[in-house]
This record gives sequence, C-alpha cells and structure tokens, in this order.
Amino acid sequence: MPRFISCVSVFICSVVCLLAALPTLAKESVDLVVTNGTVITMDAQRRVIENGAVAVRGDSIVALGTSAEIGAQYAAGKTIDAHGAIVMPGLINGHAHAAMSLFRGVADDLSLDDWLKKYIFPAEARNVTEEFVVWGTRLGILEMLRGGITTYADMYYFEDAVARVTKEAGMRGVLGETIIDFPAPDNQTMAQALEYTQKFMDHWKGDPLIVAAVAPHSMYTCSAKTLQDAAALARKNQAPILIHIAEAPFELQLSREKYGITPVGYLAREGVLGPDVVGAHCVWVDQADIALLVKFGVGCTNNPSSNMKTAAGVSPVGDMLAAGQAIGLATDGAASNNNQDMFEEMDLAAKLQKITRMDSRALPAEQVVEMATIGGARAIHMEKRIGSLEVGKKADLILVDTTAPHATPMYNVYSQLVYALKASDVKTVVIGGKMVMDDRRMTTLDEPAILAKANEYKAQIEKSLAAPAAR
Repeated sequence: MPRFISCVSVFICSVVCLLAALPTLAKESVDLVVTNGTVITMDAQRRVIENGAVAVRGDSIVALGTSAEIGAQYAAGKTIDAHGAIVMPGLINGHAHAAMSLFRGVADDLSLDDWLKKYIFPAEARNVTEEFVVWGTRLGILEMLRGGITTYADMYYFEDAVARVTKEAGMRGVLGETIIDFPAPDNQTMAQALEYTQKFMDHWKGDPLIVAAVAPHSMYTCSAKTLQDAAALARKNQAPILIHIAEAPFELQLSREKYGITPVGYLAREGVLGPDVVGAHCVWVDQADIALLVKFGVGCTNNPSSNMKTAAGVSPVGDMLAAGQAIGLATDGAASNNNQDMFEEMDLAAKLQKITRMDSRALPAEQVVEMATIGGARAIHMEKRIGSLEVGKKADLILVDTTAPHATPMYNVYSQLVYALKASDVKTVVIGGKMVMDDRRMTTLDEPAILAKANEYKAQIEKSLAAPAAR
C-alpha cells in the first residue's frame, strides 16, 4: 500500500509539473525579444506601438505587437527591456567616406573645389594605404554605430578592406570601390581599378551584410568612357552604382560650359543613370533634372551638414519628394562634415528646408525620420530588406533612451527624434539580430585601440601636410 501511495504521489507531481510547463511549451522559441518600449515601425501604416515588443529569430523579425501579445506567444533566448526607450529601425547613412574620419578637421572653411583639389586629394596621395583605410574605417564605423547607424553606403579606396572591417564590426554596408581618372592610392591605372573592383565584387557576392558596389567618383573626375566602363561593370555584376551628382556650383558650371547640359542630363546622355544608381547630394538640380532622376529610378541622398559647410548649396528636397523621388539622408565623410551623426543631420535637414523656403511646415519631423530609415532604404535600393520594423525584414533596430532631461517630456515621438534627441542617446544597437552595442558598450570593436591608432595617424598626417604632395 505505501508503495502504491508513493507511485500516485509521483504521478500527481508529474502532472502538476507538466501543467505548469504548458504555457512555456506552447510558446514559439525566438532568439531575441525587445520589449516594453515605444516601437516606431516606419511601416506603410506608420504604426507606433506603445509598450511594444519585437521578436527576432536568426537575423530577421518574426513578430511585432504589444509587450503582452509578444510575451504570451514567444519564449526568447535573450530579452532586452526597452522601458524608457524608443525602439526603431536602425538609421541608414546613405553616403559616407568612412576612412576619411582620419582627415577630420585637416582643411576646413573652404569651398568644395579648393577643399578637394588643394588639400584632400594631395593628403590622400601621401597618406592613404590599405592599413590607413582599415583604421580610418574602424573609427568611422565606431562613431556611426554609437549614433545608431546600422547601414551605410561608402565610397573610397581599398574597398575590399572596408568590407572586411565592416563585416568584423557586424555592420551592414553598401560599399563602392572608387573609380577615378587619375592614379588612386590603390590602383594606378583604369585597367587595374576595374580588375580590382571585379575581384572585390566576386569576393563579397551573396554576403548577408556586405553589398559590393562600383563607385565612379563624379562626372567632373571621370571621363565619359570611365563612367560608361564603370556602369557596364556594375550592371554586368548586378551591383549598385554610387556616384556624386550635381554636388556644387562648379560642377554645374563645368557641365554647362563643356557639354551644354546639366550634370544630370549629361549622366543620362552617357547611359549612367538607372534604378541601380545612388546619387550623393543632388543639390544643383532643376525640375527637368528631377523628372529625369525619377524616370530612371535613381535614389538620392541629402547631405545637409556637408553641403552647408562647403557652401555647396541646398538640395530642393521638397520638390524632389513631391515628384516621387526616393531620398535618403547622409553625413558624407567626417573630413567635410565633420562627424557621422545622423541625429544632427535629421535636425539640420528639417530646419534648412524650413528657412530656405521660409515655411515652417516644410519637411516635417515624420518625413525626416522617414528619410533616415525607410526612405533611406529606398534611396539605396534596399527597402525590401531594411528600413522598417516589419515581419520578414532584417532585424536591424536601435534603442534610443528618452529619460534624459533634454528628452523629457515627450509629446510627439517624431518631433522628439528630430529636434530633441542626440546620437549619444542611442544605448543599444542590433544588426541582423546580433547586438553590436549593448547598453552603450561596444561588443564587436576595440574602442580604446581604435582611438589610440587614430591619434598615431594624426602625427603622420600633420607631417605630410607640411609640404605639397607629389602628384
């Protein structure tokens, strides 16, 4: 009898344990749940979910909803409590030169033409090596990740090294090898440049984080043949084309005097424009140019800080958006900006359009946040993968702290992001489901080593600038 009672007791205990476990067993397993935050989806409906949550499996988003809904349905391997924070898509920096972070501040208060030809091109000729690009890119990525940028489009030299460093950091990049008519730091001839670029694209084909691109610098540094050869190479490999377009007054003047048409018209005539093109700046464009850009499906990026600092002009963003142009937001390089702060770009983009048009309603905050997220994804032709928090898209998201004095109180989440919050308010960054910054602690980069190396390069660069660079 005692043995019977003992067996019954064991059976009852087993049943009780099983019943207690049923809620957990019924839940779907995911790798990560971000919960208890204000979730800005940037989806087509522009849903904002108060006390919301995002569930992630692998590198993709599997569900969004209230914290209660997600908590009832999913069991997470890791949970991030986003209480007091905005959960939003990672910011997309549509145009940068990451390695140029090492040239930050070497030549300021100059026109773009003088800045490039008298200072930057000579400094690059004397200093840029593959190792320089590795450390400069690490510095640029460190700054971008700390400020909530999860994807960037880059144009520079030794771009295979840029891709390697970007991959090591766990960041997403559309990375373009620069094609230019004069001897570059990595390739002395056009044949070498095209061969290098082909190998670069072959190396990174199909990578989940890296999109290899071809980057003919501009119509003012590339001949018609160079532009056509670069575009043909890109299209042969189904790769994006990154190029500066209509950036400054001197470019417009040169194009009109030499070809009798605008830079946009010239690029269209030479067969460069297409739905694979990302045009940086697009400042000096008229209505006919905008119509051409829209017709060819070109994405453009607005770089307000850099354009203001070099007095390059103000992009007609309102007219372009009204015409259906895909427009993103970008920092440009830290040598002309002088930072990689997309929160500052959002703030300035809105205010610059308002004061230029003398209309306080121009480019409202929500539209600016769109340019930094889903609009930026459209501009770099990646809107099917990134730019919004939606089921099936890549799990690229950031947590922005809203508890600081400058962030309190919050009435409108879009206005808060554009006009009040700062890059330093970003506390956590997730890219492809992996945490690259956890509560302001970098997990993929050695920050002290990067900063120390940057200061070593400072001495080298200063010495090189003491004498004219040989060309």
